[in-house]
Amino acid sequence: MAVDYTVIVVYLVGMLAVGWWGMRRAKSKSEFLVAGRRLGPTMYSGTMAAIVLGGASTIGGVGLGYQYGLSGAWMVFSIGLGLLALSVFFSARIARLKVYTVSEMLDLRYGGRAGVISGVVMWAYTLMLAVTSTIAYATIFDVLFDMNRTIAIILGGSIVVAYSTLGGMWSITLTDMVQFVVKTIGVLLLLLPIAVVKAGGFSEMKAQLPTEYFDPLGIGGETIFTYVLIYTFGMLIGQDIWQRVFTAGSDRTAKWGGTVAGTYCLVYALAGAVIGTAAKVLYPKLDSADDAFATIVKDELPMGVRGLVLAAALAAVMSTSSGALIACATVANNDIWSRLRGAVTTASGITDSEEERDEVRGNRAFILIMGVAVICTAIALNNVVEALTVAYNLLVGGLLVPILGGLLWKRGTAQGALAAVAVGGLAVIGLMASYGILANEPIYYGLLSSLAVYVIVSLATPATDPAVLAAWRERLAGRGSEPVSESVPAHQ
Repeated sequence: MAVDYTVIVVYLVGMLAVGWWGMRRAKSKSEFLVAGRRLGPTMYSGTMAAIVLGGASTIGGVGLGYQYGLSGAWMVFSIGLGLLALSVFFSARIARLKVYTVSEMLDLRYGGRAGVISGVVMWAYTLMLAVTSTIAYATIFDVLFDMNRTIAIILGGSIVVAYSTLGGMWSITLTDMVQFVVKTIGVLLLLLPIAVVKAGGFSEMKAQLPTEYFDPLGIGGETIFTYVLIYTFGMLIGQDIWQRVFTAGSDRTAKWGGTVAGTYCLVYALAGAVIGTAAKVLYPKLDSADDAFATIVKDELPMGVRGLVLAAALAAVMSTSSGALIACATVANNDIWSRLRGAVTTASGITDSEEERDEVRGNRAFILIMGVAVICTAIALNNVVEALTVAYNLLVGGLLVPILGGLLWKRGTAQGALAAVAVGGLAVIGLMASYGILANEPIYYGLLSSLAVYVIVSLATPATDPAVLAAWRERLAGRGSEPVSESVPAHQ
């Protein structure tokens, strides 16, 4: 496997080199956190597709195809639907807000009182999302080098932390573009056709497998509904996704670039399911469905191609991991630490003007701190599915209602938003403890309780100050204050 090793090592060294180059571009907070808000449609589409299609979408998507056939595409398909909905209906308005975090959006909409608690919930989501991606390094490096799980997590995680810390969103954007190209070539153009040919073609696959493997709804209606509820709606409100929307150079880029990325996700979903179905024909008795990707790559692909496809899997994991990491650090610094620190400095009589801070250096330090926390947590945890479920249950159960309510219902109030976050989040946690982490009830009942509380409390409390709503409408229309770097031409 010397050629395969060479391909992987060149890829990893390339990621670090791109991160180093990106450090030269990140000279301001806007450049570091949102790439100066000036990405053109090509880079925006590629990087958006890269972040939403991670290890769970690649390794997990193939595993679902192995277990359920073509209907195994529904998990990744739901992600694509969510990205399409976000891009078509909300992305232009979100981009015009010129904020850095979801919590800042809530503060703008509700009058500055929803930030800290929503920041804590969003931080927990982004942390667990980064952890799940980091755990996946163990699977890939085990196939490549028969490496110890802990060492694999430290190696993969350290590379992502290094290039993310160096250049922030610029480094992540540039590496994500490389990762998008590698994934496209490795999974769609190489692994997909080779897997189908090795399995004897579609006619042989149909002859070898039960008919339900080719039923689009074979995975079950309730499972599909849960996927849509968690992943489609999760795409609408996640900090990791919104932070990419903030990088768009224009409304048109955010809308149409995101639509292209969402369509790509639908194709990727189907490809993963077909690869998994082919693996079922070739290896009908694997111990775990999640082993299907690694097994078919290791046993069926020729030298060199195998290294490129494993690099594609690594790219999928790294793109999601780096995106979740910078989102986690941004929330921790801007929504939690800065607010708490502001309270302390105000109490002590120290103002921001008296104590100038290097914001890029501060955000860089938080990426490093959060990166170490992610690696340590990933080493301690084993179950990727449970960690991912906890992340999305907290996100959707706690924040979906106040965020969409703020965008769609002008009568929603700060009190209603805070109550919805608290009740929805606590309900999800309590129900997961009662029914089990993987049960459907926590997200169903948690979301319903959040919606009920939001409506009732909003109607029972005074409407949002008209001045706050007027300022909100100005920002939504793109007439609010903008960072100085907005005048720089968009990059393609």
